[in-house]
Amino acid sequence: MKSEKGQSLVEFALIVPVLVFLLLGIMDFARIFHAYLTIDHAGREAARAASIGKDAATITNIAVDQGASIGLKTTNVTVSTGSSGTNAKITIHYPITFLTPMIGNIVGPLNLKDTTVMRVE
Repeated sequence: MKSEKGQSLVEFALIVPVLVFLLLGIMDFARIFHAYLTIDHAGREAARAASIGKDAATITNIAVDQGASIGLKTTNVTVSTGSSGTNAKITIHYPITFLTPMIGNIVGPLNLKDTTVMRVE
């Protein structure tokens, strides 16, 4: 029987890139999921403010404050308010960059979008 001294090292070298790619993919998914939940929450809070008749600047600031953990900016928030009895619409766009270069090259740029509509009282 031949010596098998380097076999485990070769197997490890073959598996490590797959494990690293899998780990980075999990991290990317977690970041995207967190960003989506954050912009959803920011949209709901902004829509609540719009439903009680706040002005557009205040509504935008509420959305930005709620999205501070992902660095949400005022340029990402679109507010459409109405008079009493109509709907207020808050739209938030958030661009995502991937940590994993291979996934980023395959998928391309990703833009999350959340739209919340609530009746103005």
